[in-house]
This record gives sequence, structure tokens and C-alpha cells, in this order.
Amino acid sequence: MDLVSTMVKISGVVGVLLLVVAYMVLAERRISAWAQDRMGPNRVGPWGLIQPIADGLKFLLKEDFTPNYVKQPFFWIAPAITIVPALMVFAVLPFGSFLGSQKMVIADLNIGVLYTFGIVSLGVYGIVLAGYAANSKYPFLGGIRSSAQIISYEIAMGMSVVPIFMLIGEPGLLKSLGGEGGAWAKFLAGTEGLNFSRVVAYQAESLFNWLIFKQPLAFLIFLVAAFAETNRLPFDLPEAETELVAGYHTEYSSMKFALFFLAEYANMIAASGLLVTLFLGGWSLPFLGLDDPATSVLGGVLHILIFMAKVFAVMFLFIWVRWTLPRFRYDQLMQLGWKRFVPLALANIVITAFVLWTVAGGQA
Repeated sequence: MDLVSTMVKISGVVGVLLLVVAYMVLAERRISAWAQDRMGPNRVGPWGLIQPIADGLKFLLKEDFTPNYVKQPFFWIAPAITIVPALMVFAVLPFGSFLGSQKMVIADLNIGVLYTFGIVSLGVYGIVLAGYAANSKYPFLGGIRSSAQIISYEIAMGMSVVPIFMLIGEPGLLKSLGGEGGAWAKFLAGTEGLNFSRVVAYQAESLFNWLIFKQPLAFLIFLVAAFAETNRLPFDLPEAETELVAGYHTEYSSMKFALFFLAEYANMIAASGLLVTLFLGGWSLPFLGLDDPATSVLGGVLHILIFMAKVFAVMFLFIWVRWTLPRFRYDQLMQLGWKRFVPLALANIVITAFVLWTVAGGQA
């Protein structure tokens, strides 16, 4: 029965994710048109709503051309290596509380945050392989840029979440959230350690428990690092059109190119989901408690809708920034990561540790 429920959750998450990816592309095109005071896609169906289907068919029907000079095995496998880690991140994100007796997370791992950063770091291999396998100077430069950029900002991103788990890892947390019984104990059962469900449970108590208020610097570092990790403006140096034609996917066409496209938007949604889970209360709202809604199907669906609404709000921020800010120079990008964010993230860890030590009365 557990296997069946897990497969249903996987199918549901992947189906919704692919649908959201398709229509986020349409949303980006419409928002960019609004920002530039022009018309966006509005011909294919009412208000252009069938445009994603037309684009998908175009990718499927276009010729899959492989240049003779590429390193074929690596050229073929690179798009798959890029899309798979983007999808695997969603396995540990709690997108709701309960739906009936089922917890709305595919795999509630005690090391969820370590799993996430481990999986996210694999995505760069697909981009590097794409640049190397193309056997062309522009894709190669894009691959080199991407590897340096992602490694640089991954350090700051990883360090930014350390204070979060220092805060929620206090021994008295379970007691403060409802003692040994009740819905809180049920929700926190088996969620010790670096677990996303524990983070959401901590924030669900009140609005001021949202970690964006307790760790604003960590939120800022994580947000900017998320832009860099997903290769979005103003950090889209690996595929800078004015410099590298299209960067690491210059030589790709048809569905291979579409997989890179899907991976970019899936990574954006994953980054938005992580931001919502870690800093914006996850599926919770301050005036919506855990006890009552979690026991009903309607309440569980409401929690899922709340999570999706928050994710869409962060996605809008991704799109808005893209069409507002100019691209950084590459030296500015690296300087910001290594000389600003890494020291700030380290300082935030030290300050948080000192505050917690002080509150605890100076006891080790």
C-alpha cells in the first residue's frame, strides 16, 4: 500500500510540475511583454492559453540534428543528466500537510536538506558535459562559466541554511509545539535532524516564526544564490546570448534542447519551493492552524493550494527580476559570490550561534 501511495504521489507531482513548467513559459512571455509595453502570445487559443501545447508539438516534430563534430555519447546524455536532478529535488519537499492519512511529501527524509544540496550539485555535470561534448568554443565557454558559477554560489547557499537548522534543532522544540501528543507530535514524528517537515512545523506556529523574519540575511543570500544556481538574469552568464550565442546548448535542437529548457524552469520551481519551505512558512498560514485542516481532505487540499500560491509568487519574482535588471559582468559575479556572500553567510552562522549560546545562558 505504501508503494502504491508513493507512486501516486510521484505521478501527481511530476504531472503537475510539467504542466506548471509549460505555463510558466507562457507566463514569462506575457510578463515580459507587459514589462516592455508590447503584445505577448495571444493568437493560439483564447489569451494564448494553447501556446505551450503548440510549442511542445514544435519541439517534438522538429528534426533532431546531431552535428558530425560532437562527442556523441556525451552529447546525447547531457540533457538527461540536467533534467533528472531537477525532478529529484521534489521528492523531499513537503507540498502539504496531510491528505487523509497520507503525508504530502514523497520521501520525508531526516537528511532532506543534505539530499537536496547533493542532488542539486549533480545538475552542473549535464551543463559541463553539454559544453564539452559540443566541441565548439561558445558552448565550451558556457560550460566552464556554469561550473565555476554554480560551485561558487552553492557554497554560500549551503552555508545560508545552517542557521535555520541551528534554530529549529533546539531540544525543547517538540515540547514547545504541543508536548508529547496531538497533531504537532504526529507531524513531527520521525522528522528529527535536517528535515523540511520540521522547518515547516516550526514556522506554522505564527507569522513571526517564519524564518524570513528571524534570518533575513540568510533569506537574501539564499534568494540571490538561487538566481545564480538556476542561471537566471542577472546571473545568466553561461548562456549569455550577446556573448555566447546560447552558451552550452548552442548546438542542440528538437527535444534535446527542450530538455534543457524544461530543466531550467524545473530548477526555478524547485528553488522557489525551497525558498517557500525554508523561509516563507511552507504550506502554512498564520491564521490556519495544523490541527483542524490536517484532519480533513478539504484542509489538506487547502494546504497544497497555499504552498502552490507561494511558489507562484516567488516564480513571479524570478521573472520580474529577469526583465528588470541587466546582466552582471563575469568578474562581478564571482566577486559577489566569494568576497561578499561567503563571508556574510559565515558571519551569520557565527552570530546565530552566539545568540543561541547567550539565550541558553552560556551553557555548552
